[in-house]
Amino acid sequence: MHQLIAEFLGTALMIVFGVGVHCCEVLNTSKYQNSGHIFAITTWGFGITISLFIFGDVSINPAMVVAQAVLGNIPWSSVIPISIAEVLGAIFGSIVVFIAYYDQFKASKDIDRVKIRNIFSTNPNVRNLPRNFFVEFIDTFIFITAILAIASIKTPGIVPIAVGLLVWAIGMGMGGPTGFAMNLARDMGPRIAHAILPIPGGKANNDWQYGILVPGIAPLLGAACAALFARGFLGL
Repeated sequence: MHQLIAEFLGTALMIVFGVGVHCCEVLNTSKYQNSGHIFAITTWGFGITISLFIFGDVSINPAMVVAQAVLGNIPWSSVIPISIAEVLGAIFGSIVVFIAYYDQFKASKDIDRVKIRNIFSTNPNVRNLPRNFFVEFIDTFIFITAILAIASIKTPGIVPIAVGLLVWAIGMGMGGPTGFAMNLARDMGPRIAHAILPIPGGKANNDWQYGILVPGIAPLLGAACAALFARGFLGL
């Protein structure tokens, strides 16, 4: 139960930073509107670092949970409960951000509704589902492989800092096509929150087809392949 609560809270905090920075960058009357993608990607990276420092040995990502199961570090029976805790945490974190930025949402009724939806969830600039799927697969493969390699270095404090830098680097290098979700909970939790929250000015369609396929399934497959590669080639 302690692990499930840690996954819930760790994912929620990650989303407070991540969805929060998108609110900050997109919404009218925000102090830092139009700050740009470097502002957003850096906050995601630092936010994940802080979550990992506070909550320690957490995955905050169903893709990492699957990788740990493939490696035999956790039982397969734990994959669904931990992943559900993470998705619920992401929903909770999104609700916290919505309450914090409610005045800015009210002032942003003139902003395109798809842009408002994209505060919560990822979206491709060019919709090509096979290519979008490939991007999320390869992003997650690199992400999980790198984290497993980093974790093998037994230096205190190295994992949170290095994972934050890793998120920053992947976002800069491969974030352009899809927004680099690499995490079912990161996308699905806020996407669900967007569907249920009373957002002033209305809402765009939630695009569940994309949400389930690209930031949902692709990271899980990428993580499973990363775990097999890490074990078979890197000897981890």
